[in-house]
Amino acid sequence: MSFNIIACLALAFAMLTVSCGKDGDTGPQGEQGAPGPAGPAGPAGPQGPEGSANVIYSDWLDVAYEADTIHTSGGGIDTVGYIAQIDVAKLDLNMLTNGEIKVYLNGFSAADPTVIPLPYFNIYTSLSINPIFYLNTIELYSNGDISTVQDNAGTKYQQYRYVLIPGGEEARKAKIDWNNYEEVKKYLNLKN
Repeated sequence: MSFNIIACLALAFAMLTVSCGKDGDTGPQGEQGAPGPAGPAGPAGPQGPEGSANVIYSDWLDVAYEADTIHTSGGGIDTVGYIAQIDVAKLDLNMLTNGEIKVYLNGFSAADPTVIPLPYFNIYTSLSINPIFYLNTIELYSNGDISTVQDNAGTKYQQYRYVLIPGGEEARKAKIDWNNYEEVKKYLNLKN
């Protein structure tokens, strides 16, 4: 080989060695380029889980209790409690086995609400109200007559509301006190 070819090969080897750097060193950051045009939209993703739109809640309902009585051995009749029923068409088997069912009592009027989650027990008066759920029915059992009443001006007191929350998804991580009506109303976007 001629001297010129050997010199050119040596020079090329030296340049290659110097320009590559040692052990994969990263060079300095270059300038940011201008953004390119937006690409085409991708395909639609799968349908997500249903939100709270599938929550079912009633209006404030008028509820009438009836005396739960027993016949005594002396031929008399004693009242042992009071019972009421609310017909709920959407309280089906799936809701009973997978859903959440809540019942609330507004102890005062719609204009001045005091909302009480059920079951309820007052240690001072011993008043208790317990809901029992079965197919298409919410049964309320109490040791007092807590029926809806109406005053002479037409204002109703002691109305009831139920909330049905269908199951289907693993529990959310939200920290909701399901016995606090105001938190439940806000979380589920319930209207008055």
